Amino acid sequence: MYRKLKESGHKGFTLIELMIVIAIIGILAAIAIPQFTKYRARAQNSQALSDMRNIKTDLEGFYSEYQEYPN
Repeated sequence: MYRKLKESGHKGFTLIELMIVIAIIGILAAIAIPQFTKYRARAQNSQALSDMRNIKTDLEGFYSEYQEYPN
């Protein structure tokens, strides 16, 4: 295997190629991280709204059973 690499003249990636790949990864990360943060905030807001609806339903159920709200 080593002999084949030596005979073909290819030894690996050049520094320029590695820098280009790192730059592309950096650009993709710069695009993806804000989007991920936005989706996470939206999910937390949806969870909070769902929790509030569940609390409302529970309070209405308690009131219908005891004719008063809990303290």
